[in-house]
Amino acid sequence: MRSREKQTQKEVETSLCPPPLLPDYDDRSHLHDAFTQMTHSLQEIAAAQGSFNVAFPDAAEKMRKVIMKLKGAQACVPPCGFQDVARRFLCYGCYSKACNFPLDCPGERRGLEGEETDLTVTRGQQAKFSCTVNFQLPKEEITYSWKFAGGGLRTQDQSYFRDIPRAQGYLARIRPVQPTHSGTFSCSILHDQRPVARLYFFLNVTSAPPRGEIELQVSFRKVLRWAPKETETLEPWRPSLGELLARPEALTPGNQCLLAALAAVASASATLMVWVFFRWYFKGN
Repeated sequence: MRSREKQTQKEVETSLCPPPLLPDYDDRSHLHDAFTQMTHSLQEIAAAQGSFNVAFPDAAEKMRKVIMKLKGAQACVPPCGFQDVARRFLCYGCYSKACNFPLDCPGERRGLEGEETDLTVTRGQQAKFSCTVNFQLPKEEITYSWKFAGGGLRTQDQSYFRDIPRAQGYLARIRPVQPTHSGTFSCSILHDQRPVARLYFFLNVTSAPPRGEIELQVSFRKVLRWAPKETETLEPWRPSLGELLARPEALTPGNQCLLAALAAVASASATLMVWVFFRWYFKGN
């Protein structure tokens, strides 16, 4: 009887949570409560009937319904990082399983996948590093830690790095960049002070162009912005009376009458001025 009960219990435990069914790790508390209730129920039924043979199948069916309502874990996103949202709880073994990825994330070197992400910046310009990953991070208690290995060193050995206290967010910026900034920058993503992922950035600082080349570029830009002087000082045309009269369309009958009237008025005005002058002159004498 004892061996039969043990065999039945083993079959039920295997059927409760088969290997393909991998609930989310966060549901383990719900699963624990369900197992606890099932255990008490089995003990009560066994005490009343004196055997587990009848109680186990019914309990197994109830547990299966509870497990099927649990949400499945998210898929692992390669190639790196400790992905807590993708951690699976294996109920048949009562332990969790995480994605089997390294902590260090690969970067881009010379356009190809490599160990670090290369960034070349001219001296005096700005350098920016973005510490982001392609998998979902926990929503709370996420912090970022930045370190630097100077001297133009390309490495991932943590013994060469020193902390950068001021850099705390996911985005780090250096402005202006100097030759002393050449080297490898490391960013660690932490969840509740535990490392989730680590990225590396290699910064290569180049010298500024020679002064003569800069002056030549300034002169070239001035030439591009230059415009002919005529277009800047263009004035409207104001023709003289002779130019107007020389035009064929100027001597119309109306214009001729107007000119004759102007000439008569001018002649009368001149005669009047001469008469006034002589009168004043002879009256004074």
